[in-house]
Amino acid sequence: MDAFGTWLNGILAHLGYAEIALLMALESTLVPIPSEVVMIPAGYRAAQGELNPWLATLAGGLGSLGGACFNYLMGRYVGRAFALRFGKYFLVSPKTFADAEALFLRNANMATFVGRFIPGIRHLISIPPGMFGMALAPFVLLTVLGATLWCGVLVALGYFFGEPVVAAVGQYTHEAGILALLALLIFVVWFIYKHRKPAPEY
Repeated sequence: MDAFGTWLNGILAHLGYAEIALLMALESTLVPIPSEVVMIPAGYRAAQGELNPWLATLAGGLGSLGGACFNYLMGRYVGRAFALRFGKYFLVSPKTFADAEALFLRNANMATFVGRFIPGIRHLISIPPGMFGMALAPFVLLTVLGATLWCGVLVALGYFFGEPVVAAVGQYTHEAGILALLALLIFVVWFIYKHRKPAPEY
């Protein structure tokens, strides 16, 4: 994790549009990069005249879409087959999977959009749409809207509140990465527990 933090801080020190897009793409996969440590410094650099705040926000949104589409495809072509074949070893029966699929599809649009604003969940929210067969067009639209809006909020924080916010974010990069990873693990454990197969009654 120390090496990861060093690498991340090195990129942040030379933050441009390409770096923003790359880091936000990784943030939207399973890599524990909190969006706060990318977009808030981008906002500060925009306030210094080094970046355009609108382009920084757009770069973050498009990068997030790229990472989200990767997770979507993984869910569709890997996750679904894995869950149906090996789910029983994780207490997820075919019926439980079908029930979870029906539940998600009834709330797919809301979950996809709102999930972009929840720490930890942002890393995983693109997997269920692919796994459960959500149509690609609404997934892309809702992901772009949610991710770009979230990036805009963070850019505004860095732009208007400046160096103290950036310093706080930089100071806790290591801790934030750990917290993001823990949030992912907690969500996975919760999901497995929530959808476990009930024990048979005798």
